[in-house]
Amino acid sequence: RAPAPRLLGYHPGVAALQELLDSAPEDRRPTLRAVHKAIRAAAPKLKMKIWRQKFWGGTDQTILGYGDITYRSSAGKDVEWFRIGLANQKSYVSVYVSATRDRRYLPEIYGPRLGKVKVGRSSVSFRKLEDLDLDVLREMVAEADQA
Repeated sequence: RAPAPRLLGYHPGVAALQELLDSAPEDRRPTLRAVHKAIRAAAPKLKMKIWRQKFWGGTDQTILGYGDITYRSSAGKDVEWFRIGLANQKSYVSVYVSATRDRRYLPEIYGPRLGKVKVGRSSVSFRKLEDLDLDVLREMVAEADQA
């Protein structure tokens, strides 16, 4: 069982984004910037935090989290988490959305409209920016912000 994610703390303005970009290959940085810009346009008031830890699958990751939520784990513990997350993976970019509608995670609902993406229960992954429909992403993020 992986340890709980370690919150590195709130970074105002561009510092949180810079932390994520510094962990990404140069050629993927424009994609991360564009997705970040879309998330901020749809949910401008969500505070950003950097999360760095061994996450699911045992891989070290840096995730830029937007917004704070607390949920109760299956073990009965309260867990601090982000509402929306942006991460650079080994060969793709992931957006995580911890919001539901009618007991379904929003990526499952919006998935068919998001473009040429891979949809997990609460995640959307893609290789190139042109594979992702940014308008639909903004719509999903705006709904998540209101959840």
